[in-house]
Amino acid sequence: MEKARFPWRDFLKKVAVIAVPVALQNLLTTTGSMVDTMMIASLGPTQVGAVGLCAQFSSLMFSGYWGFVGGGMLFFSQYWGAKDDDGINRSYGLTLTCMMTVGLLFGLLAILFPEGVMRLYTDKESIRAIGVEYLRIVGFGYPLTVFSMAMAALLRCTGRVRVPLYGSVAGVASNIFLNWVLIFGNLGAPAMGVRGAALATVLAQAVNICVVWTLARRTGHPYLAAVSRHFRWTAAFIRVYLRKCFPIILNEVLIGLGNMVINIVLGRQPEEAIAALAVFRTLEGLIIGFFAGFSNASSVLVGTEVGAGHPDLAYSRAWRLVYLCQGFIGILGLALIGLHTPILHMMGMQGESFRIAFGMICVYAAAALIRMGNWTQNDTFRAAGDATTGTVLEIVFMWLMVLPLVWLSGMVWKWPTLAVFAFCYADEPIRYVIMQLHLFSGKWIRPVTPEGVSAMHGWKPRKPFSPRTRRS
Repeated sequence: MEKARFPWRDFLKKVAVIAVPVALQNLLTTTGSMVDTMMIASLGPTQVGAVGLCAQFSSLMFSGYWGFVGGGMLFFSQYWGAKDDDGINRSYGLTLTCMMTVGLLFGLLAILFPEGVMRLYTDKESIRAIGVEYLRIVGFGYPLTVFSMAMAALLRCTGRVRVPLYGSVAGVASNIFLNWVLIFGNLGAPAMGVRGAALATVLAQAVNICVVWTLARRTGHPYLAAVSRHFRWTAAFIRVYLRKCFPIILNEVLIGLGNMVINIVLGRQPEEAIAALAVFRTLEGLIIGFFAGFSNASSVLVGTEVGAGHPDLAYSRAWRLVYLCQGFIGILGLALIGLHTPILHMMGMQGESFRIAFGMICVYAAAALIRMGNWTQNDTFRAAGDATTGTVLEIVFMWLMVLPLVWLSGMVWKWPTLAVFAFCYADEPIRYVIMQLHLFSGKWIRPVTPEGVSAMHGWKPRKPFSPRTRRS
């Protein structure tokens, strides 16, 4: 046996291969959202606030289906590491079925009951009326969004990370062009305002799906189009899948409901604060976009090695990915603070709305450094088979600490908006310490493949920051 340094060059190359296309894809999506906001801002701050609150309903849908994405990526990556084609196909079919159920449900709610949805999120009649018009159209795009996310998750976990990126390029370009045509009535089209923005979003999602499906077929992807093999489930497989996914689903649903409560409180702040929050959510996508790259890298690079029966390599990659993510997020947060003035002015922020939006950016830049570390650790645990630890911590702290503080400060004590906003992140430092201890314990490595299970007999994690042992 001989000691070996951690292979940083190979590791960073593998991270970049996965993280960079995902980050670029999310950066494109965020850029498209920023252009959307700038175009809608020309209609007025009320329109910006209304579309921003509609986006919170979309976020609730995201929470409903993201649990299946997280569970699906657990199986995709581990079966990919074990070279189990049938396992990949079955898990994708089950994941897609569950996700589409959520997408169809939210689409029906948006199309048929938009008044009820908007009444839940705000007490401002002018904002509600605009939001109803937007939801009735954009609801048709919800199942398309879910389908594209399922395809992207499968492609990323099976080595085709560039295909979803190309789909996003086509989708964002289409969205920007169609916004210009439909919002303002260019090229002979009627000027539809926010309804035009909603229709552009739906059509752009359809373009995204067509591009991804076509490229996957042309490059010979063995799983995406193997429809006849997607639904060969057995009762035993469904039980294993749901048992692993249930904690993730429960986490995302309860966190989504918690975020809905937070948005209800923030939706009852002054109109300037609601407009500032809508702009902030768009900018937050920049941070989350870069985070998503590391999150996917963690899921694939760790989950693949766990499934292949290499726990030492999975463990050594995991904690390094957490710190890499935090370093990049910290740099991005500082850049956002430095460039806040031109960015916020371009997005229609002036006066009090500008001040509140800048305050939100400052609070988030500090909180995101820890928050994204927590998210990366949780995604790493999930990919390795531990879907419970991060779930329990996140749910307990949100419902017993964060929500009471946000509700009391916003609805009872009537504190300033920025104080209410800061309480949204009050639990992050505490959870970070607990999750670090769990990370270095190695107890989160819980394989679902035979190769992974057999490799765990007698395995113990090595001390962090020490060189790996190479087999001689």
